[in-house]
Amino acid sequence: MPNAVSSQLPLALTQGDPAGIGPDLALVAWTKREEYGLAPFIYVGDPDVLAIRARLLDLDVPLKTSTPEAAASIFATALPVLPVPAGIDVVAGEPHVGTAGGTIASIEKAVELATSGKASAVVTNPIAKSVLYQAGFKFPGHTEFLAELAARATGKRDMPVMMLAGPKLRAVPVTIHIPLKDVASRLSENLIFETCRIAAKDLRERFGMASPRLAVAGLNPHAGEGGAIGKEDEDIIAPAVSRLRAEGIDAFGPLPADTMFHDDARARYDLAVCMYHDQALIPAKALGFDDTVNVTLGLPFIRTSPDHGTAFGLAGQGVARETSLVTALKLASELAGHAGKTN
Repeated sequence: MPNAVSSQLPLALTQGDPAGIGPDLALVAWTKREEYGLAPFIYVGDPDVLAIRARLLDLDVPLKTSTPEAAASIFATALPVLPVPAGIDVVAGEPHVGTAGGTIASIEKAVELATSGKASAVVTNPIAKSVLYQAGFKFPGHTEFLAELAARATGKRDMPVMMLAGPKLRAVPVTIHIPLKDVASRLSENLIFETCRIAAKDLRERFGMASPRLAVAGLNPHAGEGGAIGKEDEDIIAPAVSRLRAEGIDAFGPLPADTMFHDDARARYDLAVCMYHDQALIPAKALGFDDTVNVTLGLPFIRTSPDHGTAFGLAGQGVARETSLVTALKLASELAGHAGKTN
């Protein structure tokens, strides 16, 4: 019989953009694995990039090529790596379109591991979308690409929902990477309803909340002031909330967004549902910049990510904080453990 450690499914950690801080954070996280109590993870990326970055950062990190099955038994003494070539020689802090193929391949491989049952979850390091776009990447971002990979693996299209999870706030934006001028026209009663329904389901099944409380923000100042400052709150958001309550989901709103995020207000809900990107991300980052995690809900696998970018200017400098990646790794492990008990 295999022992508990050797049979443990690892987390699959993507390399992100190899010229960014992803490799730095992975190396530092492994060196502090005992301090943080990290579960085993396998780095899906270029081992040469890791080796060069470790020397640059003066970190003593043994690297070992590994399969997912062997990663847990290796993790105590070496960082397990599933090799995916970066594509070109990588210079820290200098993004290049030549690495786009390797970045995409790393994500694809990590999702393959998760959907085939060889990894317990996917944790993604930051990508530079501008670099990927130069190579013909057709997706607005990580979340949409992950949804496409999930559909390819399962034959079923799921609606992904982005959640920012921090120690003081969980927040979901209903619309994400679109211009602010387009938000009102993109919002619909059904989009709000489905976003909240998916979020409530995952909060129950993956976060273990028996009856999650959803506070739904208004779109306009003062949630429309009874229609005096825009009709969307009464015509779109309020009906969506009524449908949610009819479904047995503890949702309430629309609420004025300017009074939703102080301490007393946050004590009354488990998730803030916001109408656009910055309405969710500004309070999430203000309340927990270094330890807020991006979680994708609604997919057939668990995915978390640090809530920051590639930080090319910090790559190879030894000053990037590993806190958000560590939090993403720990949350992915916790969610995988909960899913294992409930599935």
